[in-house]
Amino acid sequence: MTAWAPTAALGRALVLGGVGLVLGLVAGDPVLVVLAAPFVVLAAVTLAHRPTRTPRLDTRLDHVVLREGVGTTSRLTLTDAEDVEHVTRASARPAHVSVRPDDGQVGGLAEQGAPAVELSPRRWGRRLLGEEKVALHSPWAGFRLGPVVLGGQPVRVLPATTPYDSRSEAPQPLGLVGAHRSRRTGSGTELAGIRPFLAGDRLRRINWRVSLRTGALHVVTTRAEEDTGVLLVVDALADHGISGGVDGPPSSMDLTVRAAAAIAEHHVRSGDRVALRVVGRGREQVGYGAGARHLRRIQDRLATVSVGEVSEPDSGVLQLGVTGGAVVVVLSPVLAEPVGTVAAALTRRGVAVLVVDTLPADVRPAVPQGVDPRVADLAWRMRLLERSVVLDRLAALGCPVVAWRGPGTLDDVMRRLARRSQLPRVVGR
Repeated sequence: MTAWAPTAALGRALVLGGVGLVLGLVAGDPVLVVLAAPFVVLAAVTLAHRPTRTPRLDTRLDHVVLREGVGTTSRLTLTDAEDVEHVTRASARPAHVSVRPDDGQVGGLAEQGAPAVELSPRRWGRRLLGEEKVALHSPWAGFRLGPVVLGGQPVRVLPATTPYDSRSEAPQPLGLVGAHRSRRTGSGTELAGIRPFLAGDRLRRINWRVSLRTGALHVVTTRAEEDTGVLLVVDALADHGISGGVDGPPSSMDLTVRAAAAIAEHHVRSGDRVALRVVGRGREQVGYGAGARHLRRIQDRLATVSVGEVSEPDSGVLQLGVTGGAVVVVLSPVLAEPVGTVAAALTRRGVAVLVVDTLPADVRPAVPQGVDPRVADLAWRMRLLERSVVLDRLAALGCPVVAWRGPGTLDDVMRRLARRSQLPRVVGR
């Protein structure tokens, strides 16, 4: 309804006032006239304030990009609203979105400003916020416009991250500049040793204590500080479990996306080059880069991940473009065969690979209608046994597997990978 229409209150006032006056005049009873007088006055005042302008409605959100658990406000703007006295808003309640007030219905006088509705997405992804119905009333509630259906505004909800500070070394830093200690000497802050002075050494590197004690010039050598490339491989072939939002129990995709966002933020802040590759329906990917703008690109891609199997899951999965000195972090519940294949293949090639297990501990699959729950439970246990075999084979190949438990999960594993990369290798010829 986009035009003003009489309300039921105006109709009752007209009917009761008219009937009371007619009966009072016909019966000659002034009591009926007195009883009908308030309704006549109400109808007259309401018709005197008959609206002549059709207002225009518009809604907007304070933010179009949010993080999980962060709220925004939906504001209603009225134009040509001189004839409006009261505003009523009834907001939709989409999945994984909290609304305040809880029922999504607010009302207030137009002269005090249209009432606002607070919205808070509780899960990452694309969300449509601000869908609602708005009803306007003229003075004395004689005329109503609406309810008018207003469409929502698309919002990208970025995954929540828990910042953490890790001092673990990268296994194979081969970049130009960064915060990781390299195996070669160079201009850095980490002490590597003291050696005799050679032509070309900088004078500020001279260690005068050792030089005076030995009678010959000696200089301090340091290890270079370099960056490394981190490739995040996200398994989006399926989502196991039911997501409870940022405040409830997570599903496998919740853990995967949030862990990828936390790891990417940590390495970008450390000066490393980070890339993203999604194995799933959308096949989203982001090339290597660094800086705050690149981190935002990765977070945007993670917020728009499409969950689902590809038509040919084996095609192109191994083409990850891994470069020398890169560390591959595979985030997966390890229930799909292509993910285990890519981790094993990269490990055999000598690439530093780390598998982050994102399968929730208490996850249970949904039982299809018509299937015996005992049969479904048996099938799920068999699938978990197959998964444990895959994890054991990866560990035997030298690919560490660690369950995601929040910040600090990767510290010990990254240290072991860094120590292992410095050991001599036996290569068969």
